[in-house]
Parts: sequence; C-alpha cells; structure tokens
Amino acid sequence: MSLKHVLMSGIFIAAASISQAQKSTPYHDQYRPQAHFSPKKWWTNDPNGMVYYKGTYHLFFQHYPKATVWGPMHWGHATSKDLVHWKEQPIALYPDKLGYIFSGSAVVDKDNTSGLGANGKTPMVAIFTHHDPKGEKAGGSKFQNQSLAYSLDEGQTWVKYKGNPVIKNPGIRDFRDPKVFWYEDGKKWVMSLATKDRITFYSSANLKEWKKESEFGEKLGAHGGVWECPDMFPLKLNGKEYWVLLVSINPGGPNEGSATQYFVGHFDGRTFTPISTKTKWIDFGPDDYAGVTWGNTGKRKIFLGWMSNWRYANQTPTKAWRNAMTIPRELSLELTEGDIFLRSTPVEELDKIVNKTIKVDPANLAKNNNIFAVIKQTPSQYVLKFNTQASNNYSVVLSNAFGEQLTVGYDAKTMRYYVDRTRAGQTKFDKSFAQIAYAPRLTTSMGTNLQLVVDASSIELFADGGLTVLTSQFFPKKPYTRLGIVNHGMEIEHLQIQPLKSIWQ
Repeated sequence: MSLKHVLMSGIFIAAASISQAQKSTPYHDQYRPQAHFSPKKWWTNDPNGMVYYKGTYHLFFQHYPKATVWGPMHWGHATSKDLVHWKEQPIALYPDKLGYIFSGSAVVDKDNTSGLGANGKTPMVAIFTHHDPKGEKAGGSKFQNQSLAYSLDEGQTWVKYKGNPVIKNPGIRDFRDPKVFWYEDGKKWVMSLATKDRITFYSSANLKEWKKESEFGEKLGAHGGVWECPDMFPLKLNGKEYWVLLVSINPGGPNEGSATQYFVGHFDGRTFTPISTKTKWIDFGPDDYAGVTWGNTGKRKIFLGWMSNWRYANQTPTKAWRNAMTIPRELSLELTEGDIFLRSTPVEELDKIVNKTIKVDPANLAKNNNIFAVIKQTPSQYVLKFNTQASNNYSVVLSNAFGEQLTVGYDAKTMRYYVDRTRAGQTKFDKSFAQIAYAPRLTTSMGTNLQLVVDASSIELFADGGLTVLTSQFFPKKPYTRLGIVNHGMEIEHLQIQPLKSIWQ
C-alpha cells in the first residue's frame, strides 16, 4: 500500500524524533529502544535469573562484554523498582573452569533450605547451566551441567558453590536452562530443565541434591528445533488453578526461527499433564524468544522475552550494543472458543512513562481525511490503542520521508493480524528479514481491539486484549515520524495515542 493511499484514506499524524541533545548519550544512539531494556554496550540474549526481592526486580541476562556478537557467556545484571526504569549493575557471573555461564533462574531461599545463608542473611540462589566449550569441541555429550551460585547481599556479589555441578549430564547434548520454583504443596523445589526434545522435571529439598521426577513433551507440541528455556507456574481461571508450561524452540516458530510455545494443564508435584494437545504460542512474532517469568511476585506473573531471533541476532545493524528485551507483560488465562489461552498485556507500570494521553474523537475520523499535528514534539516511541465494532480490514502504517514503512493490520478474510516489514528499512543483513509475519485471531467475537507499543526499532502488537501477540523489529534509515490509519470503512472507537518518555532520561 502506498503512502499516498494512506494519506487519502486514513489519518496523518506528524511526530518529531528524539532531540539531538538526547542522541549524544550512549542510550540514545541509532535504533536504541527508549522504552525497553538493553545493555549499555555489547551483546545480550536470554533473560535469566529473574526474581523480585525487597522491592527490587532483578534481571540477569546472557551477556558477552567484549563484542556485539555471541561469545563466552556471562550473566549481566540490571535492577528496577518499577519494571520500566533499569539500572545496569556489575556483571554477576563470569565463566570459569567448568565453562560458560548459560541460562538459568534465581530464587530467594527464605527458609535457608540450602544452608547457604549466613549470619542471618537470606541467600539468593542462582541455578544455571555450565557449558564446557572444550567438551563440546571434543564431540562429547556431557558438556552441559547444572550449577549453583549464591548471594548474601541481595544480588550484588556472588559466590560459586564449591560442590558444582549439582546435576551432572547423563549424556544429553542439549541439557540446559534450569527454571526453579518452590512447590509449597510438596515442600520442595521443582526444576524444569530443557533436555533436547522434551522437558525433564527434577525436585530437591535443598537446591543441592536433585531427583528426576518425570519427562514431558517428546511427542507433544512443536518440534521443529531444540527445546530451550522452560518455565512453569500456576495461574487461576474462575477460581480454578491451572499450570502453564513455557517452552522455547529454535528453529520451528510460526514465522520462522525462534519462538516460545506454551501448554496449559495440571501439575501434581511430579508430572505435568496438558489439557489440550494444540500447539499454542505466547507470541507469534519473529522477535520474542527465551522468555520466562519473574519469581517471588505473588499472584502476579510477569513475563519478559528476548526481543530477537537466532536467524539474524548476530547481524542486526546496531553498533555499540546488540539486542534488547520485550516490554514486561502480565500473564493471565482466558477461556475462549472452548479452550484456555494465555493473555499477555503490557504491565500497568508502563503508564509511568506516558506523557499526556491524546484522545482522537472518532467523529473527526469519519468527517476528515487529514488530521494533522495531533501529536506535537513526540519522540519515536508511543502506545497506540483503538477499538472497532466490526471485524473489517484495517491497517496502521508507520513511515518516514525516505518512503520506508512498516504496516500493521488485520485481514478479515483470513482472520489474521500481521506485521509487514518488507519495506521497513535495512534488511540486507539477513535474506529472510524482509518478511510479513502473521498471527491468527483466537476469538470470533464481533469487533477487535488493538494496542501497539512502538519504539525506535520494534513494535509489539497486542490484539483482542492480549490473546494474540506479535513482536517485530525493524531498522529504518531515519525514525518513523508519520502515522497513518487506513480503516477501509470500519468504525474506529476510542483511539488513543500515548507518547512515551525515554526510560534513560
């Protein structure tokens, strides 16, 4: 669809980019997300060790502090009081003689079951995969093992456990990414571990000695690639408790490459039993992978993903840094079309960085083809929300003066949402990057609603209250400063635009 069509058929909104003064700081270089966490410099991938303790959200992450491509993995560390503003901390875990520090989780051992606490200090315990590159290069199958580290100063400094590894590899090449939680009914710790093409569950009374309980998934779910980064947690629906199991897979996603599937079912302390064999995706987009939830947050389940794809993660056109995280998302369950699905919505804390909300009168949309300068001096990040009564085609077009454009929309005939980045800017770094990503509509109720979180180089689509989610990166030569909505005759209701302040200011 041409920009001319957009201007004639929809609305046009002018938006200013980030000021030159802001651009002079490290956190305002080209493509740097202004509402998402990214490290100040160098490479990042999976979120790790996410735990909430004493009013602070801890985010550890796969990090290589010497280059902008994947390398010997460390655990980077960032903290936040509100899930929005982040402070990068010193590196938490460094590679050692047992290998690189691959993905894992962290728990607050409030009862000191591990015995690692001292002088009345509660231990924060990290459970992670040691990856031995020499063993891998030698062609063995036991080069990934599970280990512990602990902190007695609320995550600021860490000590490796002298008895590492605590789970030795039985001979499985892909044996990694432990996610641990306290299972109150059984008074024990439970671990979900990715073991090639399935998840293996372990249990422990003390985090040091582990017993294998069961396996799940050998013949269920998507199997286009290796299973990774599991997470399991309970959620309630209409007063009844269900368990959700997240499993990332690479490749094999619905839009090629990396993606995260999920299962809803029951867990008895030993075995996970799904209530449906249908393959479900927490995000259909190409750029949400390895996501897990924060521990120790009570009834809230807050998800965070790595906003990239292993197809091109090492090649995206950033300079001092590479890759970022998604917006933190609150998870809930919904019964629709006779099945139970996950809902994902941006956390309410995102409102902390919203400038004054701009509400566009739907009557004006019907009367005028050109609404100009609704947003004044807005940076390149904002939230766009609107509802429609009828499920007709529509599209939202982000564009710039170079003719580059990103199109987001809904196709009523196929009942699919989509993000089209074929003309969105730089694509030559990967032959498959210029794609249209699709996501099915999961409900047949009349009307649709859409929420878009737009940042310097990413868009996150939350449709139908978060039942369908689609995340995509893009890399235009210059920021998108124009926004057009093509409604194809539909009635738009409650159109809001919420400019976002930079979290790095």
